[in-house]
Amino acid sequence: MMTLRATLGRIGAQEDLNFLLTNRLPRRLATQAMGRISRIEQPWVRDASLFLWRLFCDVDLTDAKETRFPSLHAAFVRELRPGARPLESDPAVLVSPSDAILGAHGTVAAGQVLQVKGSAYRLADLVQDEALALAHEGCAYATLRLTAGMYHRFHAPADLRVDSVRHLWGDTWNVNPIALKRVEALFCRNERAVIRVRLSDGAAMTLVPVAAILVAGLKLGFLPEGGDLRSTEGRTLPCLAALPKGAEMGWFEHGSTIVVLAPPGYTLDPGLHEGARLRMGEALLRAPALSS
Repeated sequence: MMTLRATLGRIGAQEDLNFLLTNRLPRRLATQAMGRISRIEQPWVRDASLFLWRLFCDVDLTDAKETRFPSLHAAFVRELRPGARPLESDPAVLVSPSDAILGAHGTVAAGQVLQVKGSAYRLADLVQDEALALAHEGCAYATLRLTAGMYHRFHAPADLRVDSVRHLWGDTWNVNPIALKRVEALFCRNERAVIRVRLSDGAAMTLVPVAAILVAGLKLGFLPEGGDLRSTEGRTLPCLAALPKGAEMGWFEHGSTIVVLAPPGYTLDPGLHEGARLRMGEALLRAPALSS
């Protein structure tokens, strides 16, 4: 019993320290500082930054398009070499838009979705649109968490057309599991974008990329304003971009999350479970079976 208590105590202390270091320090100031440091191309700064990144994060650069990087930032937002992420070709499958760990998932019920087990938030607070939240009532959702060492670009989960984008200004809370357990409605507090898309059959779905502490940038390559979303001041931006399945949509500049709100009738791929590791292009959601 004493051993169990001691173990639980150590785990609790580690969580307290992690939460303190990543959330109780001045988040915006730390984020701005990291953004500047990560872009420094001076060789010893770059090499030291890359060393520390590899030391504390599970980083694999073997599938990167480039083999050398001028800065930490360049390595973090790296592109992949061709063929590094094969796509699930079945048109009835929506693929994962990013490399990620599957977090909370389920069905939108009474306007709420789970952040973690036992802790829910209002979907309308996330998307800042009551009508949009209502449109996803009863639909599946999946939370995809990107760790700091992962590939940080995200892609179209199917052939689609982007209808609109709205950037929502917010904080820079860490989105790791410790913070998710302790900060109520965390995704609704952080900087994010609401990307409304329509599949080739007309079905509507929504992607909500959520930025996080340290750099916190969010870029959308398909949108003229996508390089500086913050300047749009929360306006809804109409869009006519047509993207094939697997096409790049944008990228994060640090650890982050994508909340995927599925079209009606789609369900999570039966082979997935919370904690499963996904690569961009692997099956995430499946269309409803056609009745005979």
